Amino acid sequence: MKLIALVVLCCGLAAAQTPSPTPSKPLDDCPWELGEWFGGGLSVPGGTKDVRIVNLGIRLGKVLTDDHGPGFLRGNFEWAADVIPLYYLHQPLKNAFGGGFNPVNLKWNFTHSVHAIPYLELGGGVLFTNTEVPAGTSTVNFLTHGGIGLHLFVRPNQAVTINTRFEHISNAGLATPNPGINSIQFSAGWSRFR
Repeated sequence: MKLIALVVLCCGLAAAQTPSPTPSKPLDDCPWELGEWFGGGLSVPGGTKDVRIVNLGIRLGKVLTDDHGPGFLRGNFEWAADVIPLYYLHQPLKNAFGGGFNPVNLKWNFTHSVHAIPYLELGGGVLFTNTEVPAGTSTVNFLTHGGIGLHLFVRPNQAVTINTRFEHISNAGLATPNPGINSIQFSAGWSRFR
């Protein structure tokens, strides 16, 4: 009887010392990101004034690296592209509708947390509109942006994504004048990682 009690005790101690598995992080194993978003914003000083923007898009991204870095800076690098089927600008003189494509969105995901993953992003692309943006310039413009965002994981591989960014719209000298539009924009969407 004492031998059985000793065996049970040893098995219990061995089980207690076995480390529990590390919880899986949603951006481990370099997943693909597929998401949709809706956003908008206002022009800020440094370009054409009194412009309001509304847009929506679809994002395809790919985490390219494993985690790197120390502590709260630890993260991974992601490339993403946005297709923007609706880009509306309420601007002085004449409003514009258009669409665009951002083939270069470079993201650093801060993966220290499992459920809330902030990120930094730089990106750019092209915008085509039905009328000149700003009025009297060009119907073809380039988009560049820098922003910060947050993936809030509500399911193991699905997140509500919120973002704020500074975006510059300019024709890059394709037409004269080239006053450009600077804006602060906010967006919200849903992202899936597989």
